[in-house]
Amino acid sequence: MRVLVMFDMPTHTKEDRKNSAKFRKELIKGGFIMLQFSVYVRICKGVASANSHLDRLDLILPEKGNIRALILTEKQFDHMRLLLGKRSKIEEINKPRQLVLF
Repeated sequence: MRVLVMFDMPTHTKEDRKNSAKFRKELIKGGFIMLQFSVYVRICKGVASANSHLDRLDLILPEKGNIRALILTEKQFDHMRLLLGKRSKIEEINKPRQLVLF
């Protein structure tokens, strides 16, 4: 499973920029990686783990801004299409590998 977090934060004032940077740092500290600017993703073991990470996000929400989150299966995430440009180095490094359990 993956948790995809998308957000728009105001950056008009110094305090807004500070709050936005703090939110990003907390996402990274929580194991999220940047997929593109203001879009972060984290791999989770299952739905319970994904919901747990979303509950932790509730604790660090800034007062201003819009934050959306999706829980995606690996299959859904793999069907994401990149419509412009090419994969970045970070996307190539973080490509999911097939895991086989016996």
